[in-house]
Amino acid sequence: MNYSYPLNDSWSTEEIVDVINYYSFIEKAYEKGIIQQDLLLAYNRFKQIVPSKSEEKQLDREFEKQSGYIPFRVIKYAKEKRGNDLIKMK
Repeated sequence: MNYSYPLNDSWSTEEIVDVINYYSFIEKAYEKGIIQQDLLLAYNRFKQIVPSKSEEKQLDREFEKQSGYIPFRVIKYAKEKRGNDLIKMK
C-alpha cells in the first residue's frame, strides 16, 4: 500500500481510527475477503462519523483515486447479500 487514507482534520483520534478501519475493510474485500457483518458494522460506524452523503462520496472518490478500490460497490454488494457470508470482490 503506497497511498494514504482520506481523512478530515476535524475528526477525533477515535474517529480517524474508525475511518481507517473502514477503508482497510474495503481493501480486504478486494484482496482477501471480509466477513459481511464486520464490513457492515464498520460502514455503520463510518456513517456516524460521515453522515453527509456528499462528503461520503468525496472521501470515497479520493480513496478510489489513490487505491483503485470502489467502496460504493463493496457496500452495495454487502447489503444485497443474505446471511453473514464472506465478501470478496473481483
